[in-house]
Amino acid sequence: MAEILQSPGENPADELTPGQVLRQRILNHQGIILGCLLLLIIILMALLAPVLAPHDPYQQVLLNRLKPPAWMTGGSWTYPLGTDHLGRDYLSRLMYGAQISLLIGVATAVISGVIGVGLGLIAGYFGGRVDQLVMFLVTVKLSVPTILVALAVVQLVGGSLQVVILVLGLLLWHQFTIVTRSVTLQIRDMDYVTSAKTLGLSTSRILFTEILPNIANQIIVVLTLTMASAIVIEAALSFLGVGVQPPLPSWGIMISEGKEHIFFRPWLVIIPGVALLALVLGINLLGDGLRDVTVPQGRS
Repeated sequence: MAEILQSPGENPADELTPGQVLRQRILNHQGIILGCLLLLIIILMALLAPVLAPHDPYQQVLLNRLKPPAWMTGGSWTYPLGTDHLGRDYLSRLMYGAQISLLIGVATAVISGVIGVGLGLIAGYFGGRVDQLVMFLVTVKLSVPTILVALAVVQLVGGSLQVVILVLGLLLWHQFTIVTRSVTLQIRDMDYVTSAKTLGLSTSRILFTEILPNIANQIIVVLTLTMASAIVIEAALSFLGVGVQPPLPSWGIMISEGKEHIFFRPWLVIIPGVALLALVLGINLLGDGLRDVTVPQGRS
């Protein structure tokens, strides 16, 4: 009789934990699934490039220059995606180019995150003059066009992989600062932070053990968006000839080298362009999806 009278909503087994709710939201979010799939393909392509690449990405065979992809007339499965103007295998360069794009995206996001999150935490927690100083720095940064500054600095210092990563890392921190400061302002007066102060915990411990873990979701979303921005900016710089320098197989360099043949051999631009689009789309879908599923009420 007790089982009959008990309503389904009162059954403890029907109640989901916060972790289970989050897992359901993620599995039901098509954007996250598609973004993860695109990212997984590109990450595997980058990691397995030394094993799966059919040729050395730097090897030049001028007799085989400008070969079309295998599915086109004149193509061969020896070079599945054809060759470039120097006879280098396009598939191999595409796979190794994924390593460069991912490295730049992750390294830039980490550098920017350390700077931006640190500034945002102290601005939101201390307020007052500290907050005013940090927001002045953010205002100055927002008044400076990122692309133009990156072009100027890289042109003066000299283009290389390390220089591009460092310059972009020092130019994209403001997004982390704005978000971190805003969220810290909201939670700095909550009960658990007040309790930590009452117990006599140090400021650094409060910031890194009480506040930072509770704003991690927002930081992860900004991290993904910053990665996408860094990859696009690097491709633009490399396309203009001031970013990563040849013979490194950057996708921006591949597009730049292929633009001279775009009317007669469009695959030289289309193939790295589609790869770049897929990577940025996957990162943006993942970041947008994480934003949707981590808000308290969730979004459709």
